[in-house]
Amino acid sequence: MDMGDVAGRVLPVSRFPPVRVAGRARGWYRGDCHLHTVSSHGGELTPTELVAGARAAGLDFLAITEHNTAETHGAWSRHVGDDLLVILGQEVVTRTGHWLALGLRPGQVVDWRYGVRDNAVDRHLDEVHRAGGLCVAAHPYAPYASGTLMYPYQGFDVVEVWNGQWSSDVPWQANNEAALSEWGRTLAAEICQGQWRPAVGNSDTHLEGQIGSPHTVVLADELSVDAVLAGIRAGHSWIAASGAIELSFTASAGDDESAGIGERLKTGGETAVVRVAVHGVPSGTVSLHTERGKVFAESLPSTGSGTVKWHMDADESAFIRTEVRDVDGHMAALSNPITLV
Repeated sequence: MDMGDVAGRVLPVSRFPPVRVAGRARGWYRGDCHLHTVSSHGGELTPTELVAGARAAGLDFLAITEHNTAETHGAWSRHVGDDLLVILGQEVVTRTGHWLALGLRPGQVVDWRYGVRDNAVDRHLDEVHRAGGLCVAAHPYAPYASGTLMYPYQGFDVVEVWNGQWSSDVPWQANNEAALSEWGRTLAAEICQGQWRPAVGNSDTHLEGQIGSPHTVVLADELSVDAVLAGIRAGHSWIAASGAIELSFTASAGDDESAGIGERLKTGGETAVVRVAVHGVPSGTVSLHTERGKVFAESLPSTGSGTVKWHMDADESAFIRTEVRDVDGHMAALSNPITLV
């Protein structure tokens, strides 16, 4: 029997998963940063099953985020090889909202015994930051007791605007629309202040068949904990409903200036050309969003592959981002913004 997979009790092993997968250079990596095993309330999967699901979903990395415990931190080294990075973390389940601590030290547990009236969350966010970790405001509009995030976003690095399904046939829900709308509404003000919080999407897997829907695709210098978290922190990422979806989102101005997701485009007063290339969303719709709201939309062909272009000036908006929805209106992909100056 694999004692690392005993329900409710995962025994420690002698070493923890490596913080870097060798031989993986700069590129786009797919990962799911909100996952649970049997060691979390409602979780039904063992580490073995979770890793198998991650590989089947085409993921390059995952973050284990058990509810208020580091119990499974020692269970992953036996399952990973040269194709999968495991980031140690925790879902910090407080009385008035949940948040993800990613990149924790082995065995590190962040305190959760407080609520918004205790004025304590900033202290624990700082604790994670001192460890080199990343703090994610999780499913801020989750419609259940303690699930709705009552803390302000100040102090969090990123916002989980797309949280996975609670039932297998509902991939996009009203709580995600609310989280995305709020995040999009605040982008312009934050960008003008010189600092904005990127968006991420995670499955919040508890059950079989949920992993990777959605997941975050990150541009990282290598497949390592530090590089992946740096890419997420910088907003060099987009969110996909599945591994079958591809997205390229760029902007260029003049002959020499270009920028990708999470980057800054210096237009030099010239018109920017925005390009979105999509694969894997048959008869879907691509839309572009600025500080003026949705400014453009175009349908994709039945093949699911297509490219759209849009021209804009920096004085029209400080940023532009894209969304792709499927034929039923459910989200298929969305990006962090490109900023323009």
